[in-house]
Amino acid sequence: MLSTPVYSEFIDFLAGGFTPKQIVEYKPSATLQQKFSDLLYKSKHSMLTEEESTEFNYFLQLEHIIRMAKARARKHL
Repeated sequence: MLSTPVYSEFIDFLAGGFTPKQIVEYKPSATLQQKFSDLLYKSKHSMLTEEESTEFNYFLQLEHIIRMAKARARKHL
């Protein structure tokens, strides 16, 4: 998977600060999951405000970073 140097550095930081098992097992809180679900629904139905759109994009970027960190952490298990 191709990543930018900024992502790569941040992912390495996360992978080094926690055990690989903790990273692989990480799950967002129920509150955060619900917020993402709400924004996803609104996105699919073209109902996002500009602020919500920005927040939704932030969630997507964060999800990408977490997936990459988990992939790297799995290499150490």
